[in-house]
Amino acid sequence: MADPMRIRAKATGNIANVRVLMSHEMESGQRKDAAGNLVPAHFIQDLSASLNGKVVMSGEWGPSVSKNPFLEFNIKGAKAGDKVAVTWKDNKGDTRTDETTVA
Repeated sequence: MADPMRIRAKATGNIANVRVLMSHEMESGQRKDAAGNLVPAHFIQDLSASLNGKVVMSGEWGPSVSKNPFLEFNIKGAKAGDKVAVTWKDNKGDTRTDETTVA
């Protein structure tokens, strides 16, 4: 995987809008390759976001989420200069974390 995530966070008042683009194949395990063999499932399973080290959002995804998923959410109580980190783990145990500073 080249660039696992691109995160942008911008504060307006006391709310930060966070946008995340994740680089992941997100295979459902139901698609077949050119030879007719099933492509093994490989998808993001767990996702969490934190503000200055405190978890503010978590979720569980399944195989129906699209390739290179995009996620957008708001965090109340955030201000410019705060750190936002996003972490995901896929069903094969691969984990990625990236962070940005709220602008």
